[in-house]
Amino acid sequence: MSLLLKEGIDTDLIKTALIAFFLIGFLIILINYFSVLKTKLPNYSIQLAGLIGNTSFLGIPIAIALLPISTINFTIGFDLGTTLFAWIFGPFFLQKNENSNNKLKFKELLKAILNSPASRGIIGVMIAYLFGLERVLGDYLWIPAKIVIALAIVIVGTRLGIITNHKIKFFNFDNGIKYSIILKLIIMPLIIYFVSKILNFNLNETSAVVLQAGTPSAVSTILMAEAFKKNEQLAATILFSTTLISIITIPFLAILLKITN
Repeated sequence: MSLLLKEGIDTDLIKTALIAFFLIGFLIILINYFSVLKTKLPNYSIQLAGLIGNTSFLGIPIAIALLPISTINFTIGFDLGTTLFAWIFGPFFLQKNENSNNKLKFKELLKAILNSPASRGIIGVMIAYLFGLERVLGDYLWIPAKIVIALAIVIVGTRLGIITNHKIKFFNFDNGIKYSIILKLIIMPLIIYFVSKILNFNLNETSAVVLQAGTPSAVSTILMAEAFKKNEQLAATILFSTTLISIITIPFLAILLKITN
């Protein structure tokens, strides 16, 4: 909410949010339609871990550190689209096999949207604009927002610490884990790179969305897997592995983007 108030809602934010939202949805459909892809990524926990990135806790701090503030709406927009998809459709996909009625009803969809952290942020911004408080709230919220962003990585570290206390083989890449890692850290940023080229994004704009797409798996993927008791260990392994590997891949992406542009 603070970031949105600080930079304002514009077409760049809306555009990148739509790109992230519909690309993830398209890839989910593609994976489950073609049996050759379905065998590589056999369940929704693995698929979501390979598509939903840690755009909030890592992506935004990385973008603020590496890119001009003028591109923040591209970063926020991508995070918004990813977060909306994760919390709207993630629970629905993970509980599909448990319910006889798998159709997504309008009331369920509306409830999922309103419960999304991204939606709540947007609603807060709209209320602020309605009462003409966007500048005042933006200035006041910016200070705690920077603190939250700075401490956000601690959440990832804490979560990883909790995971390591469990007896999980973190580098056992069976059961589609390796394909989920490749999808998250290589294929997703590559697809977004070509999309950004088609849309004529400049270097900083392309870097903003590609780095977001290349973030490791989101903490939300393991939280949802644990909540619905669906392949929690697989989700934990992918989260742990992608976070470690991204220490190499994210700087590599940043360097590669500068070289290729």
